[in-house]
Amino acid sequence: MNDSPSRPDVPAGQDADELRGRLTRIEIQHASSSIPGRDIVQVLTEIPVDVSSGWHHHPGEEVGYILAGKVRMERADAATQILSAGDGFLIPPGVPHNATDLGPDTGRMLSTYLVETGEPVATLEP
Repeated sequence: MNDSPSRPDVPAGQDADELRGRLTRIEIQHASSSIPGRDIVQVLTEIPVDVSSGWHHHPGEEVGYILAGKVRMERADAATQILSAGDGFLIPPGVPHNATDLGPDTGRMLSTYLVETGEPVATLEP
């Protein structure tokens, strides 16, 4: 596992994921995709009870699976979902969204991103 990856496309000292520090995010793997200009990044995220990710977006698709906890997933383009362990979710590229752990335990999710090469995996909304 690698939670502070060394990536040649990210300048020294700049994090490739703006959500790190707000949540626990561990990059499991990061590789070039067979689709030119795209990378595949897999991340394990832990959200403490009553903590939100903050509104953010990704430069590509997010395919996620809730491993533990109960998470409210708000999206700018769709109705809010309440997700529990065993539920999957899909977030289209560029769609602002916010995840909040509803408790009583820490929320854990595994997300796979198909993102533009050289772009941060997550960017907070202004």
